[in-house]
Amino acid sequence: MAVKRLPKLPALLGLKISKTGQTRGADDDVVYQNRVNRSNTVLIPYENWEACADPKDGTGSYEKGFIVLLSPSKYFGNPKITEELAAKGLILGTNALVSYETREDWNENNPEVLGWSVATKRTAPLGGNYIARVPARTMKDKAKAKKVISGFHKTKPKGAGIRVFEYASKDTIAKCRLQLEALFWLCSDSDKVAVSNGMKAEDAATRKAAVLAQCKEAGLLDAERFSKARILNAQQNTICPLCLEELSGQRFFNRMEQAEGRNVPDLTVTQVNLFHIQELKTGILNHRPYNVGWGHHHCNVVVKDSGILETVVWMRDVVERNKAGGHFPVENKAS
Repeated sequence: MAVKRLPKLPALLGLKISKTGQTRGADDDVVYQNRVNRSNTVLIPYENWEACADPKDGTGSYEKGFIVLLSPSKYFGNPKITEELAAKGLILGTNALVSYETREDWNENNPEVLGWSVATKRTAPLGGNYIARVPARTMKDKAKAKKVISGFHKTKPKGAGIRVFEYASKDTIAKCRLQLEALFWLCSDSDKVAVSNGMKAEDAATRKAAVLAQCKEAGLLDAERFSKARILNAQQNTICPLCLEELSGQRFFNRMEQAEGRNVPDLTVTQVNLFHIQELKTGILNHRPYNVGWGHHHCNVVVKDSGILETVVWMRDVVERNKAGGHFPVENKAS
């Protein structure tokens, strides 16, 4: 018997939830892929190999494999590097590459002079020994100053792989998407907002009930865990993890206001964005259920990669210094 499909979400909301399964942006000047699936090949810095060899998500391996990146100084500065790599199950050109990022490294151990081949594949064997993203310099010798971009710069998508800390398995991505949709429906005005953005009232009610039921059945609707993670408040409404303000469902659709004179016609950033409660960092996979929520764009920008609690402490200190310096607005109690 065929499973009945749920009514579709408003296009912008559906796209926003779908994009949570993608990595952050990256340009051609870095080795990382731009806005691709979180289950793609991961790039692991050699110094982080022990911490990242196992994804620690219970699967035992990365779904599309990994590539370990060594700096030229690490590779050429160790006469026993081949043996050291082998002891860790690594082989240059098979699952490891030398990654050139500085002019000094490129000039000292030029892979073209060494007769090396640039990597062409993301799975073993990699088809070469190195990849390069060396910025240009202003020098008299133009040949030694030009930008060097070699490897995975003509392929689609460009880049050798994703940052290892952004990885998530397809199963984890699906669970996070389901949970994140449930958090939209737990906004106090979600039903009204869904209708005002194109859904029929009965379709919104049907989808909301079904998604919340799926979440509950999958163990993804634990109110206590959400509360401890700063994702839901005591009323079980969705809140911003930093400022703790209740989120309006309409903010999922509203574009960010732009400063006068700095407007761009194709702005796609909305007032509410994906928020990782514990920040993404090497050695732990933090794109996972109960660590993803929705938060204000500005709050997300403030937290960056610092972490919520660290940011709250910093904000407290900023307020205290402004009060001590007489720069904090004084409340007019008479008004």
